[in-house]
Amino acid sequence: MAIHPTAIIHPTAQLAEGVTVGPYSVIGPRVTVEQDTEIQAHVVIDKDTAIGQRCRLFPFASVGADPQDMKYAGEQTNLIIGHDVTIRESATIHRGTAGGGGVTRIGDNCLIMATVHVAHDCQLAREVILSSFAVLAGHVRVDEQAIVSGSTAVHQFVRIGCHSFVGGMSGVVKDVPPFMILAGVRDKAVVVSPNTVGIRRRGFSEETLEAITGAFKLLHSHRPILEVLSEAEEQWPDSKEVALITEFYRNSSRGVYR
Repeated sequence: MAIHPTAIIHPTAQLAEGVTVGPYSVIGPRVTVEQDTEIQAHVVIDKDTAIGQRCRLFPFASVGADPQDMKYAGEQTNLIIGHDVTIRESATIHRGTAGGGGVTRIGDNCLIMATVHVAHDCQLAREVILSSFAVLAGHVRVDEQAIVSGSTAVHQFVRIGCHSFVGGMSGVVKDVPPFMILAGVRDKAVVVSPNTVGIRRRGFSEETLEAITGAFKLLHSHRPILEVLSEAEEQWPDSKEVALITEFYRNSSRGVYR
C-alpha cells in the first residue's frame, strides 16, 4: 500500500493491500477500497463508499458525496463500485437516498468518462460505458453493455436496455429498448436501428441479429404495440433476445421509444 503523505485518510477507512493513493486525495469515513485499486491525485471519496478491486480513479473525481435530492436529510446511504471500474477526471457519483433503496451501484468493468454525473440511486450493470458530459438523473437503470454517448441527459427513472447505444447529445425521457440505437431529444428521439455493430462485436450470431432486426421492423410500424409484441413472440419463439425486447416493452412504467 502506497499513500502519499499529503493524502488525508479517515481513521475508519479501510484500504486493502496494493491500494495506492495520490497527492491531496481525501478518503472519508466508512470507505472500503479493495486490492490493487489506484486512487490518483486530488480524488475525493466522501463517505460510506465501497470500491472493488483494480479500479482506477483519476484526478478530481468525486464519489460518494451526499445526493442532490431535496428529500435527503442526512441518512446513512451507500455507493457500491464493483471491480475493474475506471472513473475518469472530474466525474461525480453520488450515494443513494433512503426513498430510492439507499444504494447507488456501479457494476464491474464500467467505464465512467470525464465529467460524467451519476446521480443518487442509479444502478449500472456490468460493462456500461458513459461517455464524457453524459448525465444520469436519479434512479436511472442502465443494463449490461449499454453505451451512453457524450453530452446526453437521461431523465429520472429511465431504464436503458442491455446492448443498446444512445447517440450523442440525446435527451432521454422514456426507456430505451435492448439491442437498439436511440438518437434525438425528448419526445422527438427515435429508435434508429438495431445496434448491429455492437451486437456483432459481442459475439451474437447472425441468426440472433436477424431476429432482433425483424423485431425492430415490427416495432417500427404504426400498429398497436400489444399486437406487435405478440406477433414478434410468435415469429421468434426460441429467441431469448426477442423475448428480452418484448418483456422490456411490457414491463416499462415510463413507456418505451419505438
